[in-house]
Amino acid sequence: MPRYSLEQLQRDVDAIRDTGTTGVLAQVVHDGRSMKARSGVADLRTRRPVPWNSYYRVGSNTKTFIATVMLQLVAERKVKLTDTVERWLPGLVKGNGNDGSKITVRHLLRQTSGLYDYVYYLPQDVSHTPETYRKVRFRSYSPEQLVGMAMRHAPLFPPDERRWNYSNTNYVLAGMIVAKATGNPWEHEVHERVIAPLGLEHTYSPGSSAYVPQPRPVFYERFTPGGPLVDVSIFSDGYSDGGMISTTDDMNRFLRALLGGRLLSPALMAQMKDTVPATEWQVLYKEAGYGLGLAKRRTSCGTWVWYHGGSMFGVSSVNSVSADGRTSVEIMLPTQPGEQKAKLAQLTAANDLTDHALCRSR
Repeated sequence: MPRYSLEQLQRDVDAIRDTGTTGVLAQVVHDGRSMKARSGVADLRTRRPVPWNSYYRVGSNTKTFIATVMLQLVAERKVKLTDTVERWLPGLVKGNGNDGSKITVRHLLRQTSGLYDYVYYLPQDVSHTPETYRKVRFRSYSPEQLVGMAMRHAPLFPPDERRWNYSNTNYVLAGMIVAKATGNPWEHEVHERVIAPLGLEHTYSPGSSAYVPQPRPVFYERFTPGGPLVDVSIFSDGYSDGGMISTTDDMNRFLRALLGGRLLSPALMAQMKDTVPATEWQVLYKEAGYGLGLAKRRTSCGTWVWYHGGSMFGVSSVNSVSADGRTSVEIMLPTQPGEQKAKLAQLTAANDLTDHALCRSR
């Protein structure tokens, strides 16, 4: 099989664009050699190209950073994976059948707590319209408020080490535990333990700010099938479950460092890679499994690769990294389509790119 080339990368990026996204930026890194390709436009009005060094919200990739920090705290014996939420955050997880004394840190990181996802109570999810977006785009919430939303609902199931359901509530709680265990905000610990040591100069948490710095594309959301694309670039959302901003360069560096063993010991990496079937994700990701803030899937050539990915208003991040950390892929998609079929087509084309790159770079 021929090596993955810049020409093939460009063809794969163009194929993603053809699914309906306004623009695409992709980067593949193999043994220190980097290739980038872009397609489409950054702005439908000016038609300018997507910036090579675009900033964007990386959404739930934040969870991998948080899980890494938590496992470092485990190594330092400041936290145990068997610690309960009640041990660290007494009285927070209760009511409607929720019980923090039965949920462990491991349950949170592996998404096996059964806790309801607070996002279904956010105004923009209850009423997914341009009008609601404009009304709430500068609104931010404390982590206690986010957890409080989840507590309005009964858990989906009792905590179970092998039963999986993706809930952002888990990682809001994880960020709160990081803060409680260290005496510092989770952003501080992520910076000092991951961002600074790896030299991720373009990765950070914006806090309650609704702005992504330049250079960046315009982020678009199609609220209804066939409806217009709406500029949703200004938006305040995300805590330790999805609040970080980064670039393709920094995300690739982080993924390669993590899988290359630079951030966690082999024993803790093994804990992170201990997965349960991620059944909801297997529609798109073959044999998907979820560990501690890191997921695995099987590629078209049969190998296992690791990933997480994330999405926010108007933007998605798709990534994968080989098990040895030698090869990584990060893709930015600055358009959220208005229907599941279109979303699936976009992500399938992105997965095709990652498979081509990872299978031909072995």
